[in-house]
Amino acid sequence: MCGIWALFGSDECLSVQWSSAMKIAHRGPDAFRFENVDGYTNCCFGFHRLAILDQLYGMQPLRIKKFPFLWLCYNGEIYNHHTLRKQFDFDHQTEVDGEILLHLYDRFGIQKMASLLDGVFAFILLDTSNRKVYLGRDTYGVRPLFKLLTDDGFLAVCSEAKGLTNLSYAMETPVKIVPFLPGHFEAFDLKQNGKVRSVQMERFHRCTQEPAHAICDTLETLPTSFDEETVKSNIRALFENAVKKRLMAQRRIGCLLSGGLDSSLVAATLVKLAKEEKLPYPIQTFSIGSDDSPDLLAARKVAAHIGSEHHEVNFTVEEGVQAVEDVIFHLETYDITTIRASVGMYLVSKYVKEKSDSVVIFSGEGSDELTQGYIYFHKAPNPKAAAEDSLRLMEELYLFDVLRADRTTSAHGLELRVPFLDHRFTAYYLSLPEDMRIPRHGVEKYLLRDSFKGLDLIPEEILWRRKEAFSDGMMSLKKSWYCFLQEHLESMVNDDQMEKAHKTFPHLPPSTKEAYYYRQVFEKFFPNRAEWLSHYWMPRWIKATDPSARTLSIYKQDKDE
Repeated sequence: MCGIWALFGSDECLSVQWSSAMKIAHRGPDAFRFENVDGYTNCCFGFHRLAILDQLYGMQPLRIKKFPFLWLCYNGEIYNHHTLRKQFDFDHQTEVDGEILLHLYDRFGIQKMASLLDGVFAFILLDTSNRKVYLGRDTYGVRPLFKLLTDDGFLAVCSEAKGLTNLSYAMETPVKIVPFLPGHFEAFDLKQNGKVRSVQMERFHRCTQEPAHAICDTLETLPTSFDEETVKSNIRALFENAVKKRLMAQRRIGCLLSGGLDSSLVAATLVKLAKEEKLPYPIQTFSIGSDDSPDLLAARKVAAHIGSEHHEVNFTVEEGVQAVEDVIFHLETYDITTIRASVGMYLVSKYVKEKSDSVVIFSGEGSDELTQGYIYFHKAPNPKAAAEDSLRLMEELYLFDVLRADRTTSAHGLELRVPFLDHRFTAYYLSLPEDMRIPRHGVEKYLLRDSFKGLDLIPEEILWRRKEAFSDGMMSLKKSWYCFLQEHLESMVNDDQMEKAHKTFPHLPPSTKEAYYYRQVFEKFFPNRAEWLSHYWMPRWIKATDPSARTLSIYKQDKDE
């Protein structure tokens, strides 16, 4: 996890522009570098580093003697860099995982390079010998990337949009800042004056495809039968493989634990593998909630079962409400459910940074989208519709849950790892017959739960615990976190403002005072950037007026809570 920033063909002196790069300093607390590109007018890289691998040579832009014409700035982790290095007999100069991009690009070109990377990444690659600039982003957009491109060819790129909003450029009309599309790379021709021209935009991987790098995975080819026992065995093998490859770190590893199915499976598998790999420390787990929140109680049971070094973070409604403005600043969105769920994750990440030495943080994001875990999937008209909506959610992760997970942890200089979004695991799960993946016997994520049944990996009551939204489970069953939020924000917006909401905010006008308040804060930090959000996250197939699961008629509490 780090922050990358680059300009090509700046109209303004770089000494004026560089302050924009400092807006993402939180992403890399360990070091900062700003470097001009020799021979090109007003081209530069800015890099904020969080050191996870190769403390000595890990600074960027990364350049090695073998390829003096290549400059690389990237954010992420390439989990198969050792495997690729051996397979293609590359002679590496450093232990930095990102060095593999330079060797792959030199030998195979940009398309094959991107498709062979097993990991999460956003990169800016400059090839001065061929006068090319390349941008790329991982399949699910786990690592963020934004770009600004003017009609006359000034290109600016940054991990977060806030690093681009105050840049100076010659054009008088406002220029859009857009998220770079996950699973794509883009190629630009670079002129001597530093300006660029986009010449190719291509998708290198879809979530339904077996990734090209599967051929050099350490996990052997799995049986292809759709017999239920075979499928469950494959799910276990692929999930464990996904966690294992993410143990790559020279900093301490911890895990967020809400006590729900997904984070519990991640934490339990992580603890098991950490013992097998003989990591020199116990795995720390972290949960957040109020005193009687169902999440805290469930997480406590899981931590005791798996033997983690467990930390509980208690927070008050007042602390949560006070954090909302900072949360929106870091998120760069005004989506309602994203903000609600982000407050707890932001506060628990703050605790991890201040009170522990864990830096690499595992989490359960992506499972609900992949395995049809949201409660509204019970109302899907048929398995085909459910499968299609699952795919839609996967492709929109970078706007919602993945965005939340990255920004709330990176705000405190932590690196997030999400095994449920492993390429091979997701491609396999999405290839299963549609009727295998739907809720069964009134239980969502039935296939995933059933795959781990009887193993004693996590307590059985947790394995079959009903879906509880993170923003609901942090507070007591009597009253959800979002209810407290709504009550506190009610006085912040008056009825007159609500009546004019459609005129004040014509793009996605807010329909509640809570939503209006979020939008106001967003506009304060990012005026006239409402198009960054294309739509609000809402349940399907059910007349929902609020994204919270607890408002749905099909929501049922666990009997033992």
